[in-house]
Amino acid sequence: MENTERPEPAEETFAQALAALKDEYGVSEPKIADVIGVHVSTVNNWANAKAEPRAKYVRALAEAYPKFPETRLFAALGKRPPAPQTDDERQETLKILDRLTVEQRRLLLIQARAVADSNE
Repeated sequence: MENTERPEPAEETFAQALAALKDEYGVSEPKIADVIGVHVSTVNNWANAKAEPRAKYVRALAEAYPKFPETRLFAALGKRPPAPQTDDERQETLKILDRLTVEQRRLLLIQARAVADSNE
């Protein structure tokens, strides 16, 4: 069974991790916003701990600034990163979905979205 406990408390906040990223790469908030496709005020809110980024923006930051991997950025948010899905897992998921009725698929997708949204 998978461990469902919360991760250990972060050694740094997301705002601190973002400040370290800016220092390491010599980038400004407007540059970060441009690179990951958000408004500069969004990055400013993250930098000032007024808001937390959604998972897709954490992944975009990690991709654009590889010295700050997803594991570090998600840990700073007190979350675990979503696990990557292998091609075999993706194919198995599709095979299972193909065996369901339309109503069953709709219900399963509602549940899956709710669980995924809880990671945001």
